Amino acid sequence: MNVSPPPGARTSPSTARNREPILAALAPRLPDGARVLEIASGAGEHAAFLAAALPQVHWLPTDNDAGARDSIAAWRAAAALPNLGAPLALDAADPASWPQVGRIDAVVCINMIHISPWSAAEGLFAGAAERLSAGGRLFCYGPFLEHGVVTAPSNLAFDENLRSRDSRWGLRQVEAVAALAASYGLRLEARLDMPANNLMLVFAKD
Repeated sequence: MNVSPPPGARTSPSTARNREPILAALAPRLPDGARVLEIASGAGEHAAFLAAALPQVHWLPTDNDAGARDSIAAWRAAAALPNLGAPLALDAADPASWPQVGRIDAVVCINMIHISPWSAAEGLFAGAAERLSAGGRLFCYGPFLEHGVVTAPSNLAFDENLRSRDSRWGLRQVEAVAALAASYGLRLEARLDMPANNLMLVFAKD
């Protein structure tokens, strides 16, 4: 795939920093032939990179924002990968409106639940629980808060900044997210430490 943004595509410096650790977390947990639904794909850089790195996996990017979908389409056109689907419109907070895309073996959500209302997290887990095949996984990446764990000053500052921009935003407690997942039959299977004080939470549908 192209490393520089193609015409019409957005880019984020954080993607280049976190894409390799995200790949390392996903690769051993995505079987050959897996169909992955990515929620809130944003610019589309992760989708293009991960689809290129995991050619045995079919990647389905989505976003609720039309401009983001245009950017995803630009990255997809530049990557020209047979396993990267066209971007789909999807509102995480409204799982009833999610498009029908056939079998889903994994749902991936990168850096969304802290920059959206809690209703988006509720919709994410409800939709994932409904759409995932048995044994499927939901991967949730980003910064979190944890009871009994000292929060990095950078994450505290980030949380404060988010809440000042929108009172409905902010870093979520791992325990609250795990409880929400459990209410939809999704078990917290793994908590993976990631660079820059982030976590990857892996939930399994038993």
